[in-house]
Amino acid sequence: MIGPNASGPTSHGPDTSHPDASCSNANRSNANRPNANRPNANRPDANRLDAAVAAAVRAARPYATAVTIALVHGDRAEVRCFGRTGRSPGAAPCTPGTVFELGSVSKTFTALLLAEMAARGELALDDPVEDRLPHRWRAAKVRSAEPIRLLHLATHTSGLPGLPPGLLAKAVPAWFSNPYETYGDEQLRESLARTTVRGTPGSRYGYSNYGVGLLGRLLAETGGMPYGDLLAERICRPLGLRATTCAPDPPGRATGYRRGRALPPWRIPGLPGAGAVRADGADLLRYLRAHLDGGTAAAPGSGPAPNPAGEPAADPGDGLGAALRDVQRLRLRLPHSTDRIGLVWMHRRSGDRDLYFHSGGTRGFTAFVGFSPEGSAAVAAVANTAPALDGRFVQAGYEVLRVASRCQ
Repeated sequence: MIGPNASGPTSHGPDTSHPDASCSNANRSNANRPNANRPNANRPDANRLDAAVAAAVRAARPYATAVTIALVHGDRAEVRCFGRTGRSPGAAPCTPGTVFELGSVSKTFTALLLAEMAARGELALDDPVEDRLPHRWRAAKVRSAEPIRLLHLATHTSGLPGLPPGLLAKAVPAWFSNPYETYGDEQLRESLARTTVRGTPGSRYGYSNYGVGLLGRLLAETGGMPYGDLLAERICRPLGLRATTCAPDPPGRATGYRRGRALPPWRIPGLPGAGAVRADGADLLRYLRAHLDGGTAAAPGSGPAPNPAGEPAADPGDGLGAALRDVQRLRLRLPHSTDRIGLVWMHRRSGDRDLYFHSGGTRGFTAFVGFSPEGSAAVAAVANTAPALDGRFVQAGYEVLRVASRCQ
């Protein structure tokens, strides 16, 4: 059961559902709360937000045991945690330090890494993919004169299929647990050599785990280190994201569940940029606030984490600040929709508010993140259960964001 502890979009992902939940008096970690001593301040807004959060926790029923909702609304920031990290009798309470798998929310980290490297001048968004491939890798065959560019990978317009050729057949035996586990770098190289793009890159939207996973590999090649290490150096340490990692079994992690069955940690070695990132509620709060602030501020106590030598990392520089703004630049409108896309981030207009959002899932976790610059609002909602077919937890997370963007 999920209990309180002290302390409208489409779901995308290398995804494929959910907590026994009873919600009351959740413990909260607060930051920047000048109204904390005025509990009746803006009570109607607070009531609506509380109701939306409670609905999100209910939406995680009946399978999840832990839910975290990280919130920014105006000048208030908090992490609300419910339940325990697993079903075993000794499972720890869910806290702001409990780590959840993010699935395709990882793609937003890959987009930020791309923009950061572009801001440094290490690459350009319009670089052809073939110019960034590892030595002796063969590029996909493209039947048009227009090559696949890095920007196409980050906007799902490359023409690449959703999954790499050959992955599905090999994944079937582990489809409901770890379908990507045996798909590594060599398999990605082989898949790329077998791929043919028949349309013109940049001309049509088609969501692709393959495309963003390949983008992560190209960024790692350009940066000269594995994707997880590059993400830690360029994004996590400067933003003070101490628990965010691609490691499959980090300390403090919740156990993932699919229909109540415990699952092993998610592994996606060949496409980490598409779905390998894990984070806790405290880090998700910092990450989203950075998008609101353009990299100029973070939550109290979230200063840059020390580097491996124990020395403080540098504060986010101009490059990362520019990248945080660049990922929000809208690139195209989705077909048959008013939604648009930046670098990976989806965008929707809600009244007079811009809402940026993305969702994700693994076989044992569901995640939603979003922010509204005009509303000074951000929300991360994560649960330790696989995505439901009706997407109700993701939809509930989106509703929390919509309500938070209206709070004063």
